[in-house]
Amino acid sequence: MVNTVDFSGRPFHFIGIGGIGMSALAYVLAKRQLPVSGSDLRSTHITQRLQGVGAHIFKDQIGTNLEVFQPKHQIATEAVPALANGIVEPPKCRQFSEEDNSQFLRETLPQVICSTAIAHNNSEYAAAKEKGCPIFHRSDVLAALIQEYQSIAVAGTHGKTTTSSLMGYVLLKAGIDPTIIVGGEVDAWEGNARIGAKNGYLVAEADESDGSLTKHFPNIGVVTNIELDHPDHYQTLDDVVKTFQIFETQCDILIASLDCEIVSTQLTPHITYSLDASKGADYTVKNLLSDHKGTTADVWEKGNYLGQMRLTIPGNHNVSNALAAIAVGRKLGIDFEVIADAL
Repeated sequence: MVNTVDFSGRPFHFIGIGGIGMSALAYVLAKRQLPVSGSDLRSTHITQRLQGVGAHIFKDQIGTNLEVFQPKHQIATEAVPALANGIVEPPKCRQFSEEDNSQFLRETLPQVICSTAIAHNNSEYAAAKEKGCPIFHRSDVLAALIQEYQSIAVAGTHGKTTTSSLMGYVLLKAGIDPTIIVGGEVDAWEGNARIGAKNGYLVAEADESDGSLTKHFPNIGVVTNIELDHPDHYQTLDDVVKTFQIFETQCDILIASLDCEIVSTQLTPHITYSLDASKGADYTVKNLLSDHKGTTADVWEKGNYLGQMRLTIPGNHNVSNALAAIAVGRKLGIDFEVIADAL
């Protein structure tokens, strides 16, 4: 049987917990009151933030780190009192065998989480293998979280962090209280992750660089663009496209940009957006103007004028990212005025 990520209380240990993607997941799990530990070779404000929410952080990557949540002493006997004629008899005790104790210790070892950057000769990884810890890629944890929430997964070669941050902030300002996992630090929630309502909405950045995008089954998927940006993993652009096509089939609803030719010709999204009104996208802009104060544009939804948005982040690429956030917000039934104010 294939091991699955367990959120019922078994500990988690992250090798390289200070990484931007790893730390976001660790933060969400710690805020869910799950036991979390991790190692990183240097202390940063990110590891300090994790310590602030209860994570145990180690500066060395050694096998004994994996034992932090194991009980210091095992109970060797189990008393079973019996009553006879109203008198308590001496407890009948069952002695636990060495095999029982070994099994108990194995079951209290943590689930070990790695990123693609962790080599198999890493000393902590080798110790986890030897001890029999369940070992998962960080994308497995994200995939499991995506299954637990009403999820929005933002994918694409460029723009994932900005787009997912915009979406998360729109939901936050709309009073939806989302859980957010992004690949950058955002002032609005003081880091790269935020914990929201239980069983509510999750906005997450979904990475394609190592092929793990195919593990995700979100309610709403977003694709900003597709390029051959990671030749260390993909041999050709066709290989990248196939990864996104698999992701497309696993999304209940796909929202994507028609301004990327590869997206427009290789995917069939349910909802589309574009900066070019002539492309017939569901969401588009007109009267796009930029100055030193930012960018303004009139926003249209399926041929109907919604209103004007103003962005203080520069560049037409960010207008496109904002359109993706508008498309998601409108799909969730948020008024445009609320979305525009948040943007």
